[in-house]
Amino acid sequence: MVGIGIYCRKHTTDVNGFVLGGRSVGPWLTAFAYGTSYFSAVVFVGYAGQFGWKYGVAATWAGIGNAILGSLVAWVVLGRRTRIMTQHFNSATMPQFFGQRFQSKSLKIGASIIVFVFLIPYTASLFNGLSRLFGMAFHIDYTVCIILMGILTGIYVIAGGYMATAINDFVQGCVMLVGIIAVIAAVLHSQGGFTAALHSMAAVSDPEALNGTVPGIYASFFGPDPINLLGVVVLTSLGTWGLPQMVQKFYAIKSEEAIHKGTIISTLFALLISGGCYFLGGFGRLFSDKLDIAADGYDAIIPAMLSGLPDILIAVVVVLVLSASMSTLSSLVIASSSTLTIDLLRGNIIKKMDDREAVFIMRCFIVVFVVISMIIAIVQYKHSISFIAQLMGVSWGALAGAFLAPFLYGLYWKKTTKVACWVSFLFGTILMCLNLVSNSTGAFAFPTLLQSPINCGAFAMVAGLIIVPVVSLFTAKPDTQMVDEAFACYDKKTPVSQKNALSD
Repeated sequence: MVGIGIYCRKHTTDVNGFVLGGRSVGPWLTAFAYGTSYFSAVVFVGYAGQFGWKYGVAATWAGIGNAILGSLVAWVVLGRRTRIMTQHFNSATMPQFFGQRFQSKSLKIGASIIVFVFLIPYTASLFNGLSRLFGMAFHIDYTVCIILMGILTGIYVIAGGYMATAINDFVQGCVMLVGIIAVIAAVLHSQGGFTAALHSMAAVSDPEALNGTVPGIYASFFGPDPINLLGVVVLTSLGTWGLPQMVQKFYAIKSEEAIHKGTIISTLFALLISGGCYFLGGFGRLFSDKLDIAADGYDAIIPAMLSGLPDILIAVVVVLVLSASMSTLSSLVIASSSTLTIDLLRGNIIKKMDDREAVFIMRCFIVVFVVISMIIAIVQYKHSISFIAQLMGVSWGALAGAFLAPFLYGLYWKKTTKVACWVSFLFGTILMCLNLVSNSTGAFAFPTLLQSPINCGAFAMVAGLIIVPVVSLFTAKPDTQMVDEAFACYDKKTPVSQKNALSD
């Protein structure tokens, strides 16, 4: 990975090269970069165990939703338009897109602050859950793992920028594919095969699930709680549409043909990785004799399932989870550093900043962000501070709730207004912050359905899709000529010349 970072230094001479790889990244690298940024240790260790325990085999729907809604439909709806319009506006980040699409410097600054505030705890969450896995496999302090992972990721991202991240994501994605297939096969084999495992799940009962009145509920098609399962599917699938580090992959892909190929590759990757993770987690209750959920939490489920595997397979799992976490970490720190440098500092705090200075500052911020995320992860691990864990869970919902609707309508609807974007920004972030305060202090009560950060985040995204068009109808419209020129680029075979795309 470090070698790839050094090799890719030639792509990092300017901002466009460091942040977007010169907008010349092919379909395989882009699709794997999208998938590996999507699925981290949080999915494999945390979500797969938690939702598999709650919903049984039906948790697999979350993985299918990730593949169809979070990958296939996202690529079809966002891929081409995002690439073309961001080239038209020459924007390298999501806040920069908002600023130029709606001709608002304040909107760009506001979006960059939201990205900075909520991506930091999200970055730290990548380490969450790894401690259980490493405690099972090794006799070393988990802090050592956090530091090593942070240093290695920082080195190759700082050296090679986005291109190094994309190439390493491809390598790490291959490891993840091999690992998840091997682990599922081994775990099911330990339970006598798929059919036997499914029969065992049908025999599982829980008094809290529908009062224990429905037999075989954990082996059923929709599980014991289909409404909350739907919330999980919406947040983890639709949420990617508004996450800066995910959408940024469409900025960098080299051509429309590459988008078509990338759509297929990304969907299949998500189906195998996410579908495999949630499918595996769905059998977690068969290992209830090896863990105590009340004492150890949901993060202990997957390690308990893997504890009886041969050493070679545990080694594969460790590399799988590290690969998943490092690939996501690299995408997040690039998104955070580029946003803070390009959108907040450049032209505002530092009036004159050339490309070399910008790249240097971004590299410095990468170091800062990696260090901050490591510190937060170590503090949480050492002291079990639940507030930090809750803050991490809120981050995804706040980012997607704030950005999804303004970004989507900004690509497709000419009449989307600046005020509507602000309302969506404020609604999504304030709602999720109130959810955090409510769950942490009990100062006031949220409606039962929205008490979960998962459901609250899904609600924020869906509400934004209603808020933006309604507010846009009653607020000042953007400049007609600017909007018409931006949307006209969709009809051109070559939307923007390479010269314009690389110009500052």
